[in-house]
Amino acid sequence: MPFDHPLWVLYSSGTTGLPKAIVQSQGGILVEHLKQLGLHCDLGPEDRFFWYTSTGWMMWNFLVSGLLTGTTVVLYDGSPGHPDTGAQWRIAERTGATLYGTSAAYVMACRKADVHPARDFDLSKVRCVATTGSPLPPDGFRWLHEEVRDDLWIASVSGGTDVCSCFAGAVPTLPVYTGELQAPCLGTDLQAWDPSGRPVVDEVGELVVTNPMPSMPVYFWNDPDGSRYHDSYFDTYPGAWRHGDWITLSSRGTVVIHGRSDSTLNRQGVRMGSADIYEAVERLPEIKESLVIGIEQPDGGYWMPLFVHLAREPYSTRRSSTASSGPFARNSRRATSPTRSSRSPECRTPSPGSASRSPSSASSRELPWTKRSTRAPSTTSISCTSTRTSPASEPDHTETAAQDPLSVPTITLSEH
Repeated sequence: MPFDHPLWVLYSSGTTGLPKAIVQSQGGILVEHLKQLGLHCDLGPEDRFFWYTSTGWMMWNFLVSGLLTGTTVVLYDGSPGHPDTGAQWRIAERTGATLYGTSAAYVMACRKADVHPARDFDLSKVRCVATTGSPLPPDGFRWLHEEVRDDLWIASVSGGTDVCSCFAGAVPTLPVYTGELQAPCLGTDLQAWDPSGRPVVDEVGELVVTNPMPSMPVYFWNDPDGSRYHDSYFDTYPGAWRHGDWITLSSRGTVVIHGRSDSTLNRQGVRMGSADIYEAVERLPEIKESLVIGIEQPDGGYWMPLFVHLAREPYSTRRSSTASSGPFARNSRRATSPTRSSRSPECRTPSPGSASRSPSSASSRELPWTKRSTRAPSTTSISCTSTRTSPASEPDHTETAAQDPLSVPTITLSEH
């Protein structure tokens, strides 16, 4: 059959519009998945490949393609958190998985729930833990190295249903820097572009692919003239694929994902990705999960409320808000500071002579750890309080919100 003969139709999530019915090719997916699984993931006949996924996510297609390398594939049908939060680690233990893939959200949920994988499960066969779905925060890297194994290979990867693959991620022969993806993938001309279409390094820009990858959509279903395909990827920068993510390509070749560029927060002229806010706020042990939104107001103002679900009952809403605002403000400034890329993150480098099988620890810098809460959450009713302010009326605290574009009003969902 022809190389570009249709293989399957995958549907995008629809988070930025109607779902796209993406048609991918036989030959393109074959080459792309052999590249990803055989070279980037370093899988072979002696491996067992487990990635927690449903059949509706592209990672199921990616997982099944492990058969191309002779790898034993582990398919799991069940809840990711039953009978407890450590359920996925239990599956990795039972199946002897050598590469265990999951979501960044699950890793952070385990951290919040005080799960101890290495203590409670035999994970001696797991040489790599891979994450996707959202950026894995630096605290997630640190937690995996502390709670699973110090010499663990952490493969944070980023791609999309659009290509059923990765733009950047795992490289078995390169070091891992905390909070960063190891490198752009083979055959992927990945760049970060500014609004004028100029490549930037060590600065936040749009994720752009400037040359064809081994596999890209051949067309969209029910898009006879290709107009929706064109408008989805090539409308902003003619001739270049714009994926819709904010990224930073570092001068050492690593990649940092900041979140969706079509959901950019822009307060008082400061642009930031939502992932930067979540990284800052969700490292607080008092916060179980969070959501930040940006609202353009008719008078030209900008309202950026932060919704937080507390892990336990605060002494009072006002006291909790005040207690958390200081650490959050410090974390958010650190996470979104333009000088962030100049800091030296923790680094794990492969051992000489055994790079693809035994990554060893070589931490260049130890960063502060966030102490996890050991208090159990309470679980009866939910109350919601909100504080809304405008730049002209914000009170004069030590860290004045009117002078700080990262300051946000907090809407607290507390269980008590």
